[in-house]
Amino acid sequence: MSRQPLRLAILEATRLLEEAGVNSPRTDAELLAAHVVGVERTRLGLVPLVDPEVIETYRGLVARRAQRIPLQHITGVSSMGEIDVEVGPGVFVPRPETELLLAWAIAVLEDCPARPPVVLDLCTGSGALALAVAHARPDADVHAVELDPKALSWARRNADTRALDGDTAITLYQGDVTDRALLTDLEGRVDLVVSNPPYIPEGAELDREVAEHDPAVALFGGPDGLSVITPMVSNIARWLKIGGALAIEHDDTNGGQVAALLRERRVFGEVAEHPDLAGKPRFVVARRVATEAEAARRA
Repeated sequence: MSRQPLRLAILEATRLLEEAGVNSPRTDAELLAAHVVGVERTRLGLVPLVDPEVIETYRGLVARRAQRIPLQHITGVSSMGEIDVEVGPGVFVPRPETELLLAWAIAVLEDCPARPPVVLDLCTGSGALALAVAHARPDADVHAVELDPKALSWARRNADTRALDGDTAITLYQGDVTDRALLTDLEGRVDLVVSNPPYIPEGAELDREVAEHDPAVALFGGPDGLSVITPMVSNIARWLKIGGALAIEHDDTNGGQVAALLRERRVFGEVAEHPDLAGKPRFVVARRVATEAEAARRA
């Protein structure tokens, strides 16, 4: 059988995905095609014709995406910064919005006087954020915490892969980021804390890809989305050294509340809210500016 136009298959896939309610049908159709033929999405035009077996494989993947299985579960990878990490059932799929938090974190580390800077990623999931920081700053001493054992296994797999690729190893821990006894050896030593914790308020309406495939433990943060963030703030205060910085991602409905939590703890200053790619409130940053004793005197 003769070779077939890939462009026509992509057009058909776009139509099917649109009918299935996929939010970005053309983009996903092209990304799946690029995955099947093994090229970058931008180079699909260089592959005008493919074998019938390729079209058959492609249609099978498109059918899975039409069932609202996450694109990243089908391709097996998700991007963060300059790296890819493996993802699949049992782990939260990193979102493009977190790229903005990553960019902020890397910029902060550029001005950090500590060598090596100590970085702590809370609720690391697949390890994407911690590993992206380690890739961008090979001199950093990066630690990452995850509660869910399934997610932690993905993080360990990704950490092993990045180490084989030559990136600096990170240190992984299983633990509850709200536990006051967690990582006491890092108290007062951390230069930067980053976190993409569970923050969706319970009862929120979610896309099928999220509701049916992302683990609930990585999504929901109690009735107001703050059940993890609120106690985590106290731990961040004890881990950060004076001058250390933090960034916490949050739901677009509670950015002001997260900022208020940090301002109420007088050990923090320079509190600022940052929007995501859609202009919605997405993460809050601050610095540790005082000891507990100094903060008490200011109260």
